[in-house]
Amino acid sequence: MSKTVTGVLRQDIMPLYSSRVRNALAAWIDRYPHQAEAIQEIRLRTGLPLCIGFSGRDAVLHDLIVSGTDIEKTLSLITDCSYYALEDEFKGGYITIPGGHRVGLSGQMIAYTNGEHKLRYVSAFCFRIAREVKSVAENIVPELSSPDTGIASTLIISPPGCGKTTFLRDLCRILGNGLDACKLPPAQVAIVDERSEIAACYGGAPQLDVGPRADILDRCPKAKGINMLLRSMNPEVIVTDELGGEEDARAVAMALSGGVKVIASCHGKDLDDIRSKPYSAWLVSRGYFTKALILSKRNGPGTIEFVGDIK
Repeated sequence: MSKTVTGVLRQDIMPLYSSRVRNALAAWIDRYPHQAEAIQEIRLRTGLPLCIGFSGRDAVLHDLIVSGTDIEKTLSLITDCSYYALEDEFKGGYITIPGGHRVGLSGQMIAYTNGEHKLRYVSAFCFRIAREVKSVAENIVPELSSPDTGIASTLIISPPGCGKTTFLRDLCRILGNGLDACKLPPAQVAIVDERSEIAACYGGAPQLDVGPRADILDRCPKAKGINMLLRSMNPEVIVTDELGGEEDARAVAMALSGGVKVIASCHGKDLDDIRSKPYSAWLVSRGYFTKALILSKRNGPGTIEFVGDIK
């Protein structure tokens, strides 16, 4: 049975807070249990009220002003009192904790003479709750595959916050298991998870279900990761999130030219929007991606606006 959001909060996240923050959040959860199940993030900012985020809105707990001591306690707990051992992880602006939850950090940066910057004084945290929604992609897999050729190389398109990563994760799980309903056999799946969002790895191990045949490169740049996985893991499908510039596009093209299928996401409203951007337009115009899934928030995150052939 999957955990409730409040169960996840009490087990994975609240133990990382000072007692005063923990008690204030627990009291709010007890008072508003139904709203608590929709929590997506918790924000702690020095000198400001505790903030609870939902989809497109938030709740501010004015009775609890987060102190510097609260921030120091949380930093000590999430780093196990070893801040300097995790400095390299902080360069990306976040750290992943057990359960796959992601903690963003902000504060004062220090610049060094060699051009390097490090986050030295932390003044705020954003705890983003990792959650998976299974089976959201099952109904669309038959439209993205065939018994003869398997899964098609697919581009998942949407603005931010519309469920691209949720669909990618579920596709990884389905592809690794196979799907009898459309005679899709299990596949070896390789995931380049540059921002630790698809598999939510902690210590290199996925905290969310990406299937039994998944090899993951966590926190690895997409282009480098695609090239590494092609050489080392012999994948049948490569999955990655948020394609960017020329280097990403060329790595995807190389994988596809070598007979490996690629499923990737890209920011955009629709196919016309994708065709207006240089590198995604290059991939689409040359037929590297043959299928598209377009998502929106029209009826809530994950609303399917289109699934089918790219024409």
